[in-house]
Amino acid sequence: MIQSRILIVEDDADIVHVAKAYLETEGFKVEVARDGLIGFEKAVTNPPALIVLDWMLPGIDGVTFMQRLRKEQTTPIIMLTARTDEDDRLKGLSLADDYITKPFSPKELVARVKAVLRRGERKEAYDFIRHGPLTIDPKCRVVQLNETPIELTSMEFELLYTLACSPERVFRRDELLERIWGSDFLGVERVVDVHISNLRQKLEPDPNQPRFLLTVRGVGYKLTVLGGNL
Repeated sequence: MIQSRILIVEDDADIVHVAKAYLETEGFKVEVARDGLIGFEKAVTNPPALIVLDWMLPGIDGVTFMQRLRKEQTTPIIMLTARTDEDDRLKGLSLADDYITKPFSPKELVARVKAVLRRGERKEAYDFIRHGPLTIDPKCRVVQLNETPIELTSMEFELLYTLACSPERVFRRDELLERIWGSDFLGVERVVDVHISNLRQKLEPDPNQPRFLLTVRGVGYKLTVLGGNL
């Protein structure tokens, strides 16, 4: 069985020791970087299966780390931070796949790592999707618009795929949270709005007047089917 490799980017030696020990006990191979720049180099040079990332780091902070990394790859990221303000959580979750606040339970960290990795696994039974100019290949996790590849984070992909599987169906925010982030997710519903906004920036010709990803006031969101090119 191939071990999933986890990169921990965290400058607190005690947290690193505990997190590494628990993850290795569960069969993960763990690498460590205690500096944001060093961690970024490790992530780009040899991408891990998942990154556990602190917010406040020497070198570069966790948000800058994610912003730079998302230009290179879509490796899943779990933020591990003492910042508990809702606006901070939304800022972190706009780029990360999950967000754990300190102090934390090492068992919870392991459970979250497993949950995020499971989200990225697609079975071969899932079908290729085409809606007008939009195509989604769930096996390769490739999205194209007008035959141009669109780089999405893993959460953006999951959200778009969920909506595209049932075009014209309206999904409530809480329903999308449970389907994509899981019933044990401890975040806030507004994170769905943040990811929808990010998707619109990448998919819509005019994000302020969306044609694909529509808001249904008081309910949630739906993907509408368009013909031809955008």
